[in-house]
Amino acid sequence: MPRKRALTLRELAVTTGLILVIIWLAYLVYGIFHKEEIARQAVNDTRAELSTLDQRRQTLAATVNGLDTDRGKDASVRETYGVAKPGEDVIIVVPKKDAPPPPPPTFWQRVKAALHI
Repeated sequence: MPRKRALTLRELAVTTGLILVIIWLAYLVYGIFHKEEIARQAVNDTRAELSTLDQRRQTLAATVNGLDTDRGKDASVRETYGVAKPGEDVIIVVPKKDAPPPPPPTFWQRVKAALHI
């Protein structure tokens, strides 16, 4: 029957040191994992922003291409400065004014209406 040997102070210190090193390494690995997750999220956000910016670039390119034509330049000047070509009339649309309500009938008007005069 084998005899159990008592742990020496040195073995206990080495074991404790190794356990602390393992815990420290696990903490470092967790930190790296956490930073990797943050970087992955940043990449996804950047890709979404790039997609939005690419769509905006395409829209602006189409607008610029439209402005390269005479018709586009004409439309831009008309829209920006509100001008008309020679011979064109300008139409100004004025919102309809609401007529004020008629004043209430006077006493005599009510009497006439009641008597049908």
